[in-house]
Amino acid sequence: MSSAPLRTSTTTLPINEINSKMTTMSLPCSSPTPSLPLLLSTPITSNSNRSSLLLSVPTPITIQCRLVRDREQSFRSNLIRLKRLAAGRTTEKVGVPTSVPVRVAHDLLLAGHRYLDVRTIEEFSAGHAVGAVNVPYMLKVVDGMAKNPDFLEEVSRHFGKDAEIIVGCKIGKRSLMAATDLSAAGYTGITDIAGGFTAWTANGLPTE
Repeated sequence: MSSAPLRTSTTTLPINEINSKMTTMSLPCSSPTPSLPLLLSTPITSNSNRSSLLLSVPTPITIQCRLVRDREQSFRSNLIRLKRLAAGRTTEKVGVPTSVPVRVAHDLLLAGHRYLDVRTIEEFSAGHAVGAVNVPYMLKVVDGMAKNPDFLEEVSRHFGKDAEIIVGCKIGKRSLMAATDLSAAGYTGITDIAGGFTAWTANGLPTE
């Protein structure tokens, strides 16, 4: 089956305008350039001492190449947008819990928040905030301290994931790590106590 003949358009241009028009009417394909020649005839008319040429351009090829190029650019732009959106959502999922001074933490406790003390059992037994619940984040081992592997499970026995919880330790380091782990596990009402139990007692807040 023979293919349909290629439709072309013919435009008459003054010879001194050919150079400026060639860029617009030439094929914009990046690579490779189709093997369809740009046809230029010999001068055929004269008007005010300016010669003119017949310029024959295979316009369907120009249109097709531009469509392909535009589609590729649109696809790449949309892909970049999707990657940025995905990165944004990932960043929002993981955050550092809010830390508040001990007096603010005490006000939260009076307002109904519950106190989670993540110090060791020995530290907790020596004194703690009134009404605090103890779940150690770190455990004593032979060569120092190690993270409690059952921390999240033990917390779940005392608190639901929508509970309003203030988390404290001795000076604020363990409590911040514990609060971060709890937030990552889906607890939505976590607040860290900056300064821990040391700052709590230094400010004269109630203990038992």
